[in-house]
Amino acid sequence: MVPQIGEGSAGDGMEAVRVTTVLGERDGPVGAAWTTSIATPSMGHSPFVVVAKPNLPVVPLTLLVPAVGVIDQRHAELTMGAAQAGVAAAVLDLKMDDTEGAICLIASVWVGPQADDEEAVFDNTRDATIAALKLGAAGGPWHGNLTAVEMPENPNFRRPAGG
Repeated sequence: MVPQIGEGSAGDGMEAVRVTTVLGERDGPVGAAWTTSIATPSMGHSPFVVVAKPNLPVVPLTLLVPAVGVIDQRHAELTMGAAQAGVAAAVLDLKMDDTEGAICLIASVWVGPQADDEEAVFDNTRDATIAALKLGAAGGPWHGNLTAVEMPENPNFRRPAGG
């Protein structure tokens, strides 16, 4: 399996979330990155296994890596709570069963430091994760998706009206 790389954004304002995903084989480069990431945490960016409920990881095994350093207790609660649940919901929604345990997923999740609405963070993380995984499954951005882009934009810069 060629690693699938995707990116998704959802939401507005303080509760906007951005997710980058890398899906691949556990015995390949994605698995090596997964294992290395969990074995070498850095301050504020400690990765953790995503669970469907306590003591039950989602399948494929998924690692959430905070993309922005966790700054305080509320930000930690949103990252480890609502954002983790949003990633889990996306994986479960997409029926990504891996009965052989052959693949793993890394989800780098950006939750804004000023976010406060846990339901919005959950919904936005779920939506952004689904968008990222679908982009990855479709072959990524290099399959003609960039031809219609005239000017770069993102949720924090040159966001189109009504978008």
